[in-house]
Amino acid sequence: MRRRSHRSTAVLAALAAAVLGVAGCDAVGGDSPGPDGTEAKQVKPKPTPAWDRSPSSVAAVGDSITRGFDACAVLSDCPEASWATGSREDVDSLAVRLLGKAQAAERSWNYAETGALMADVPGQMAQAVARKPQLVTVMAGANDACRASTSAMTSVDDFRTQFEDAMSTVRTALPKAQVFVASVPDLKRLWSEGRTNPLGKQVWKLGICPSMLDDADALDAAATERRDTVQERVEAYNEVLEEVCAKDRRCRFDGGAVYEFRFGTDQLSHWDWFHPSVNGQARLAEIAYRAVTAKKA
Repeated sequence: MRRRSHRSTAVLAALAAAVLGVAGCDAVGGDSPGPDGTEAKQVKPKPTPAWDRSPSSVAAVGDSITRGFDACAVLSDCPEASWATGSREDVDSLAVRLLGKAQAAERSWNYAETGALMADVPGQMAQAVARKPQLVTVMAGANDACRASTSAMTSVDDFRTQFEDAMSTVRTALPKAQVFVASVPDLKRLWSEGRTNPLGKQVWKLGICPSMLDDADALDAAATERRDTVQERVEAYNEVLEEVCAKDRRCRFDGGAVYEFRFGTDQLSHWDWFHPSVNGQARLAEIAYRAVTAKKA
């Protein structure tokens, strides 16, 4: 009986040790206490935002608007009045707003060309990326619609391919560079505003945007159809700009802000009543700055 009692005691001790051992274990293992409260939550680092609202350098590509054509003198470029990279205080360009005047003089570059089509933008972009800018601005497409006739306008498919080539150029060379894309202006509104000025209409006869501005006072069915055709093409171009830009996480389209801006006579050049004046360039700079510095596109 005593021997059996000793054996029973040993079995109970072993069972107790086993139970206590199981109770002392947890999901972490060993003798470590289990996590509780905030200790159980892992702190994840915040992702770096894709869009930097304060880039340190700016390059511009595009056409006569970005060159400040007719803003300062008749039939002349005036890059110092450019909405994108200009130095004039009464414009307060995008580059100056982002970088400050001193830095903008050293860290901004304008490769736009008067008369440029979207087909020219990939080449301009190749020049721009050589500077390694953190932000590239694009404003092009007006000249693709401003042709000798509606049949000569750049097709929508070609326009898309050319813009995709431009985006590919910057993305291949500078994977992290940002691109701001401005919409094509409302050319029909520019005709409507400018046609009230006799001098402007005389300058138009020199060959400024004939598809829209020829026979400026004509309101017959043929003239109306011609202008509507140009307008529809501009709207199609803007859809392309938006769609292609949306595929790139470091690209921002202006949401049609330039197209929707209601240029008045104060915002139009008093030499040709079609291109932006200094005041108009300042308004474009405001639109671009709001888009680039917005928290969300």
